Amino acid sequence: MKKIFFLFSLMVILFISFYYNEEIVSFFVNIYIERYGKTTVLENNNYASSKNYQYIQLTDDFSPKDKKHLINLYYTVINSGMTNFTFYCPKEYSDCISDVEDLSDDKPLLSNINNYVPVFNSFSSLKTVFDTLGRVTIKVYPIYSEDQQKEINQILDEVEKKYLKETMTTEEKIKAIHDYIINTTQYDKDRSDKKVKKYHSDTAYGALVEHKAICGGYADAMKLFLDRMGIENYKIASENHIWNLVKIDGEWLHLDLTWDDPLTDTGEDVLEYSYFLITTEELLTLEADQHNFNKSVYLEAN
Repeated sequence: MKKIFFLFSLMVILFISFYYNEEIVSFFVNIYIERYGKTTVLENNNYASSKNYQYIQLTDDFSPKDKKHLINLYYTVINSGMTNFTFYCPKEYSDCISDVEDLSDDKPLLSNINNYVPVFNSFSSLKTVFDTLGRVTIKVYPIYSEDQQKEINQILDEVEKKYLKETMTTEEKIKAIHDYIINTTQYDKDRSDKKVKKYHSDTAYGALVEHKAICGGYADAMKLFLDRMGIENYKIASENHIWNLVKIDGEWLHLDLTWDDPLTDTGEDVLEYSYFLITTEELLTLEADQHNFNKSVYLEAN
């Protein structure tokens, strides 16, 4: 009799499990999240920005509702300077894990997000780990080490003290830094043409410490100064090039130090202003190929 009762009970359990599988799994998942699932508390470091833009905004809601919300969540975490952050997909957002997977594999999108965050909080790589319970962990691997930040900050302090005066206008301050970076930096032709990586020329460390740079180094160095001066800005990119977009007196203007530091046949150092605080129309009239940016991302430049 006991055997018959056991077999009957087992059949009932199997029957319920088969027909109500999703409900059962959902029930236990919700219990797990309520009991153990805690979103990491966001902590902004000293470099974190408080700026929102047309394409991307900071959020204090870490229970994403849709893919746009997810993108803002990633921006918020990267912008904060945190290197490890965990959140949970709510049951109401059924496509959450699928969207997380798509976003984590979308290198162009992540690169665009990186251009909006402060230089020292930007990442060299980013890893997303997730499971079937809806737990998502973002792991950020910064470009700049603490030692590099320290060296660069010392140079920033020295340059600001020497070249910037309180009586200067915003444009004069930007020009002073534009000239300093170009006059003390050589374009790393070996890196761009031969892929020889002798210097950190794609970063501000290359531009400001080693005095060698390609476009990424020029743009990062300029952004560091712009941020310290309290001038609203972000980096703007095309497929193969990156430069700065700066807001002055309510107008967004382009600033491309790489193209203002051209290579010459004679090897002579040249300082130009062709790409100094110009409109999008002027930029694309001068050169439309390398500056063909995504207008659906960098909306302030439209």
